[in-house]
Amino acid sequence: MTKKLLRMRFALLAFLLLAPWPVAYAYDNGVAEPPMVKIEAAELSDAPQMNVFRRAIGSVMPGNLFYVDTSRTSADTVATLYLTNTEELIHHYRYLTLKVGLYVESNDGVWEKASGQNGGPVPNTYLTLWNGRVSFTLVGYAKYRVTVDGGNFYSITGNANGSSLSPRFYLAVEQA
Repeated sequence: MTKKLLRMRFALLAFLLLAPWPVAYAYDNGVAEPPMVKIEAAELSDAPQMNVFRRAIGSVMPGNLFYVDTSRTSADTVATLYLTNTEELIHHYRYLTLKVGLYVESNDGVWEKASGQNGGPVPNTYLTLWNGRVSFTLVGYAKYRVTVDGGNFYSITGNANGSSLSPRFYLAVEQA
């Protein structure tokens, strides 16, 4: 009888291990809502420009980085701009200072300097090899443009193609 009981337990255990378990499935109807905040990278031709030579002090020509659309939400959004290739850049520059600008689109479609949270102008904001990121608070129901308004650098080395000498940027947003 013990052999029969053992076989029955084994059969029950095998059934429990091999039986399909309930699985939850989900689907949507293909009508997903667009994101509340939309980020778009600026065209490469509009990006900031720099001519880098070995042992040279130079300036950064202004250019656009990102467009941020918060027109679908009333909530404040924190946008953080990161310099993503600092590990490469520190081998080529003694210093790199970029003045970051924030502009808001008016009802007329004209870009104007954005105001700070207290209604005054946004203070001068600099992105460097040392801080590597800057943050802005974006008020809802508006469209913004994040730019480099200028800057300067001292290059230790030079590179013929300039690819590894150019800063790369990443913009992240989150609800305030």
